Amino acid sequence: MVTKHSFVIACLATAVTFSSASAQDAAKGEQVFKQCMTCHRIGPDAKNLIGPVLTGVIGRQSGTAPGFAYSALNKAAGENGLVWTNDLIMQYLPDPNAFLKKFLTDKGKPELATGVTKMTFHLADEQQRKDVIAYIDTFSEKKN
Repeated sequence: MVTKHSFVIACLATAVTFSSASAQDAAKGEQVFKQCMTCHRIGPDAKNLIGPVLTGVIGRQSGTAPGFAYSALNKAAGENGLVWTNDLIMQYLPDPNAFLKKFLTDKGKPELATGVTKMTFHLADEQQRKDVIAYIDTFSEKKN
């Protein structure tokens, strides 16, 4: 027989499991980031490769990593106000070109929404995006 008390406990256990499954996990994100290392590096001694260094990317204007030659599309997005946040990176990773073109179009600059970004990788899995963003965020400057 299921009592009211055991029903509440079962519901809470389900809620905790669901919440844990959707939480960000920087350690798992470090594993996901290994896919990104073909093009990107992160950390204090990181160097630009095919893609820019991602150290400090959260809070940085798009297209402005020192020493990296960005696509016109990425530079235009930055010049028109794109500053990376966790949420914007979350939207960017599934389809970088579509994201940048939509950003520029929404900013009233559809004439700049042409060409392609150098980023050809797509990260469609929502949980992996959350985790990799949590990992990248550990390399961001924290503003008090």
